[in-house]
Amino acid sequence: MAIRERVFSTILNCFKRHGAQTIDTPVFELKETLTGKYGEQCKLIYNLEDQGGELLSLRYDLTVPFARYLAMNKITNFKRYHIGKVYRRDSPAMTRGRYREFYQCDFDIAGKYDPMIPDAECVKIMHEILRELQLGDFLIKINDRRILEGVFEICGVPRNKFQTVCSCVDKLDKVSWEAVKEEMVEKKGLAPEAADQIGEHIKFSGGMALVEQLLQDPQLSQNKLALEGLEDMKMLFQYLTLFGVTDNVSFDLSLARGLDYYTGVIYEAVLLQNQGDVQLRQQNDHAEEAVGVGSVAGGGRYDELVGMFDAKGRKVPCVGLSMGIERIFSIMEQKAEVSGEKIRTTETQVLVAAAQKRFLEERMKIITELWSAGIKAEMMYKKNPKLLSQLQYCEETGIPLVAIIGEQELKDGVVKLRVVSTREEFNIPRGNLVEEIKKSNSLKF
Repeated sequence: MAIRERVFSTILNCFKRHGAQTIDTPVFELKETLTGKYGEQCKLIYNLEDQGGELLSLRYDLTVPFARYLAMNKITNFKRYHIGKVYRRDSPAMTRGRYREFYQCDFDIAGKYDPMIPDAECVKIMHEILRELQLGDFLIKINDRRILEGVFEICGVPRNKFQTVCSCVDKLDKVSWEAVKEEMVEKKGLAPEAADQIGEHIKFSGGMALVEQLLQDPQLSQNKLALEGLEDMKMLFQYLTLFGVTDNVSFDLSLARGLDYYTGVIYEAVLLQNQGDVQLRQQNDHAEEAVGVGSVAGGGRYDELVGMFDAKGRKVPCVGLSMGIERIFSIMEQKAEVSGEKIRTTETQVLVAAAQKRFLEERMKIITELWSAGIKAEMMYKKNPKLLSQLQYCEETGIPLVAIIGEQELKDGVVKLRVVSTREEFNIPRGNLVEEIKKSNSLKF
């Protein structure tokens, strides 16, 4: 929980820095609200029935409830963040941060704006958070659903199979191309030649140079959907260059994001195991897939989702991102274990201690002053605790300062302030104690 609070704080500060306001949506939604929005992932939704026979579901993510909220309240412009629990009927894997109940941290921009400006800010926010959390090397993969659909058209995929083929491609980060191709052909009924052509197109990844190259491609440049996606991708890279985040970004044609509601730019952040993978992916369009330790964030543009909940079908363009907090939490916990870092589970700044017996009353007076001044303070719940026990408690829990009162201190009108890490001691006039504690550098933990 201490690590989780630290992560939440970092994410919240970033969301607020970018001007978002927060909302909350119910954990329960009508089943019909969630049905048909997640492609093959619909089988992971928890469905329930209340005593009146109404069919309900636990929310699968925070995006669909947000779209319903916009439509119901006729909101056309909104920048929001939301941190809340979502539920998936999945196979738990605790060591990899996969649970059935877990937190998502979402940031979304709804409204009609000039192309790619909100999209670039979402990628920038993802980049800022991953940098600040110091999880190690990461790569943000970017693609566009219109480019993928253009590739499918060129390769002869029937339009009614676009979503199912897209769901197959989405599995490439977990299984080999051979397994994906087999599923396309054997289970989805796609012609082997079409599958092979898809494989040839989606093997590319790189940066702006790849975008320029594909804009010259005789097939893609003649396809309306693919051309729109590539032109927007070029604009996106220009904005990301201005935001200073392109070092960790790769245009990856194999990225699919299996959810049905995406309509344009999509992105996903993965942590990398090998140093230099980011540079490798950008410098060589044919480089092997970077070895990742799983997706920690993702998102994209969903311009048609709000219209599904509006009686008149009015559309509100939206783009957003979602951070998977449990996976980040697992990674940070493992890193702390490996490094031997001691995680403080409280934020106590001072322990109010006694040097001799019969000083409970004085300790209570001092701690009341500290609490009133907003200082996080504790004392032992014994009338006459031993000084050594009190000092050992500070070392065990990481409390940086001890305020010690004894006969001599009481007589001299001072409190002895001890820095736990260095064992230095200073006599502070009783009236200056709050001020000195607030000034102390030892409080930076």
